[in-house]
Amino acid sequence: MSTLALEGASAPRAAARRGLALRYADLGLLALALPAFALAGWPLLGYAVAAAAWLAQHAVRLAADRRATRAIGEGDRRTALGALAAATLGRVWLVALAILLVGLSEREAGLAAAVLTAALVTLHLGGRFVARARGPGGEAR
Repeated sequence: MSTLALEGASAPRAAARRGLALRYADLGLLALALPAFALAGWPLLGYAVAAAAWLAQHAVRLAADRRATRAIGEGDRRTALGALAAATLGRVWLVALAILLVGLSEREAGLAAAVLTAALVTLHLGGRFVARARGPGGEAR
């Protein structure tokens, strides 16, 4: 019997949802960090700058992924690679400059932004690694 017959149609959708949740776990951490910042008395300016930079870099990544997909569909691998490379470098600079600028204006806010961003990067990379290792449908390989 096939896996579909044994597990039903909901199993692939549930696996895809788990893969999606792993891939975007960093955004969940970002949402959970706001109450933590407020309750702990950490600088909300640091949270605001880190959140804005993180969301902006996510938007840049999505736009680059769409551009690369479109270029691959047109058979233009060079443009796809260029879009992804430029977006990767731009995202790093965007987040780093945001942390630097807020740190220059208020030292504690810069530290808070840097620590939050380090946690977000770690979770983002780990989530993408696990989601990719599980395969396209979110199932373990």
